[in-house]
Amino acid sequence: MENKSHALAAGIFVLVVAAMLAGLAIWLTRDDANYQSYELSTKDGVTGLQPQAAVRYKGVAVGKVTRIGFDPQVNGNVLIRIAVNDHAPISPTTFAVLGYQGVTGLAHVLLDDAEQPYPELPPGPSGLPRLPLKPSPFGKLAEQAPAILSQVEEATRRINQLLGDNNQQLLTQALSNIGQAAGSVSALTQRLDTTLTQRVDPALAALTPLAGDARQTLQALRKAGDSVTTLATDFSQTTRRLTAEGGAIDQITVGTQALARAADQFGASTLPRLNRAADDTSRAARQVSRTAGGVSDNPQLFIYGSGRIPPGPGEPGFAAGTQ
Repeated sequence: MENKSHALAAGIFVLVVAAMLAGLAIWLTRDDANYQSYELSTKDGVTGLQPQAAVRYKGVAVGKVTRIGFDPQVNGNVLIRIAVNDHAPISPTTFAVLGYQGVTGLAHVLLDDAEQPYPELPPGPSGLPRLPLKPSPFGKLAEQAPAILSQVEEATRRINQLLGDNNQQLLTQALSNIGQAAGSVSALTQRLDTTLTQRVDPALAALTPLAGDARQTLQALRKAGDSVTTLATDFSQTTRRLTAEGGAIDQITVGTQALARAADQFGASTLPRLNRAADDTSRAARQVSRTAGGVSDNPQLFIYGSGRIPPGPGEPGFAAGTQ
């Protein structure tokens, strides 16, 4: 009887301790926040995502995944239901994407905002609002994996073709030709060194006196330039003196103007008078010429004058006793 009472007491103690532990666990895991449910629909795989996975808004935990199943509206799509805290700033620009934690492969839902609002998605059969789910980087990588593998295969094939036996022989010949070219360059370098030592160095030594002569020539040219500068200065001063007001050019101009006025006066007054005197002289000369002609034809003018001379004996019209 005593053993049964001890066993009963131990059983009751175990039950009480288990109830206390269950109450403590419930108390520690209680969550008094209000949540709003949303749905996400995607055609991509959700490997690594489990119920109770975290939902983060820009890295801050705001909820959890409550259910993962298939979308009854779109055949083949995965439907994810999440519970988000009412304090999370969900807006028309908010979208979701799957994130992965390191090398563990565990996934969670990340919420973020886009620059432009997304078209509002119609609610599902449950009536819950839906958020757009963008493909994750790993999903994009999985989509591009076949193309990447084909490109890698093509690159491997080309590398194998490049490293084939024929190309290796060609590469060996090219290396040999490069070695021969290097030897030729070395020989050419030695010849250049010999040429520099035997010919260029003496020529450089002969350039020193030539440089001295060139320096003296430059000094002479500098002096000549100074002389030319002085001559130009004197010429400029002379030009300023000639072109100054009252200078030689002005005096020449005044003299030319006076000479022009004298020429105008000569042409206006003196020249007509000379023309008239010349006309008078010409008339007098003609009169003298006529007089000389008359005297030559009739020298008796000096005796009988300029009247008519009566005819003499033997001349027509002569009459005796009329003399």
